[in-house]
Amino acid sequence: MFPTSDQPLWTPAPERVAAANLTHFLQYLAEKEQVAAADYAQLHAWSVENLEEFWTAVWEYCEVIGEGPGRPVLLDGDKMPGAQFFPEAKLNFAENLLRRGPDHPKADEDALVFWAEDKVKRRMSWRELNELVSRLQQFLKDRGVTQGDRVAGFMPNMPETVAAMLATASLGAIWSSCSPDFGVQGVLDRFGQIEPKVMFVPDGYFYNGKAIDTLPKAKDFLAELPSVRAVLVVPLLGTEGAAGKLPNAVSLDEALAPYAAKPVEYQRMPFNAPLYVMFSSGTTGKPKCIVHGVGGTLLQQVKEHRLHADAKPDDRVFYFTTCGWMMWNWLVAGLACEATLLLYDGSPFAPDGNILFDYADAERMTLFGTSAKYIDACAKAGLAPKETHDLSTVRTLCSTGSPLVPEGFDYVYEKVKSDLNLASISGGTDILACFVLGNPIGPVYRGEIQCRGLGMAVEVWNEDGEPMRGEKGELVCVKPFPSMPLYFWGDADGSRYRGAYFERFPGVWCHGDFVELTRHDGLIVYGRSDATLNPGGVRIGTAEIYRQVEKLPEVLESIVIGQDWDGDTRVVLFVRLREGAALDEALEKRIKTTIREGASPRHVPARIVPVADIPRTKSGKIVELAVRDVVHGRAVKNKEALANPEALDLYRDLEALRG
Repeated sequence: MFPTSDQPLWTPAPERVAAANLTHFLQYLAEKEQVAAADYAQLHAWSVENLEEFWTAVWEYCEVIGEGPGRPVLLDGDKMPGAQFFPEAKLNFAENLLRRGPDHPKADEDALVFWAEDKVKRRMSWRELNELVSRLQQFLKDRGVTQGDRVAGFMPNMPETVAAMLATASLGAIWSSCSPDFGVQGVLDRFGQIEPKVMFVPDGYFYNGKAIDTLPKAKDFLAELPSVRAVLVVPLLGTEGAAGKLPNAVSLDEALAPYAAKPVEYQRMPFNAPLYVMFSSGTTGKPKCIVHGVGGTLLQQVKEHRLHADAKPDDRVFYFTTCGWMMWNWLVAGLACEATLLLYDGSPFAPDGNILFDYADAERMTLFGTSAKYIDACAKAGLAPKETHDLSTVRTLCSTGSPLVPEGFDYVYEKVKSDLNLASISGGTDILACFVLGNPIGPVYRGEIQCRGLGMAVEVWNEDGEPMRGEKGELVCVKPFPSMPLYFWGDADGSRYRGAYFERFPGVWCHGDFVELTRHDGLIVYGRSDATLNPGGVRIGTAEIYRQVEKLPEVLESIVIGQDWDGDTRVVLFVRLREGAALDEALEKRIKTTIREGASPRHVPARIVPVADIPRTKSGKIVELAVRDVVHGRAVKNKEALANPEALDLYRDLEALRG
């Protein structure tokens, strides 16, 4: 396991605890005489023992706009899948995010700020956002979009994308998106399944200082999407006549010209009506189309923003994400807290690695959200934002995408900022939320995610389905929660849905993460269960090896798999080295010694192989299963899900793995 300490890296100051939303929520519950919890552990225990009371309190405390919550709060609560929260309630997702309407006293303050690297910088007030949503809503209505229809975005993370989603949701229609770096087949594998009626596409985007034209790619995939009746082309590069290059397309200006802004109309929908279609990474086949509901998404995400991330009105919330990652959907829910969203599109290292920290200072960022890989890359690059930037407004730094290793915690507190809540979080596309995440009134321990989410009955089970603490096992959730998927698109009998989460332990959500519940009631994630190594029958989490090998300055990053060998599994480590470094006998020995001393002899790889690149998904996650398939000569079913599919060829038929 990762070594942890009883000495926290950070403890919130008393005045910060007193000001936290979570503290106010505890006071709110006490005043209602629901629970007199003295600390987070007691609150969590009450929340999972009293699901109906807890989720009703979240609805009321977070001031959800709608008809409800109503009774019953939870129908068929003993069924997973099958449980339904708030079956009598009605609400509209967009209405809850646009609670600062044009008549609000702060309507002229920032709702959205946008940077496309250092090329484009814009801001949009709440009034302007409401007006844009109103005009887009009228455009969609005139194109026949109604409840249950799909609207898709092949879009950068820019203000018009947020507005398009809100206009779609205001009508009770379903939004789905991916980022414009997806290839033609990747788009078709996703949107071809759900048959959108309208699509939003950009004229291009910026990445690493370059302008990238997306119109030829859009023309190719639109030819294969006969369901699309209208295409709206959003300018970012400023391409002349962009809409004329696509079928059934109009420019944003042309689309909006007939419509004057008026109050947005909101179609209130049942709590369990569909809102989003999300897609699994799709590296083992065509992506699953995961349908998430209006109410469950809203309630779960406002709980996380307000109680776990401590987002307040007028805060300035940032997450480095594309529209192809669920963190975009999580980010936009910050509007429901009346926070300003700071949007960024492009490379986080353009032009010199400091741009996100520049953004934090320039726009008074309060929540800085990123990935563990970004933190590791900053450390490898020798960045020390504490010395070069102010960052005085940043209260919370969130990290997700892969496990944040203990050294990542050290780097943040030593080189970024010493007084902040480092909230490592973990959940996923499957739930559009987190199982484990931050606690703004609790301590941060090195290498540990702070807590299990409120209302989330998370446990760690062994292979016999018995709960454990202090040992590695499967992350499970033993009770229902509002953001469970409604269903999978095209899964008429529900068999794919049940098979994805409930096959391992019937009636219990098994998430597929290999984790440990610590003595501090925190969580350590060791990797995905399906990528867990099993040499000699001992389960090893891949993150345990990454944590050791990536300490070495010569190693930029690595990927590890289990290779079937001689009736067992042997550990194979691939390393991408810093320019000028070579995998000679001395470095190989140092890698093995570091792993042996930092983890155990069982973690030491049987083979270490240098590679020029490591394949990853569009959201930056390395793909251990795809590499394992290539090494074993098996086909990778959906290379379109990868950001750099050509990297897989580096792992094919390697001489080093034959002996």
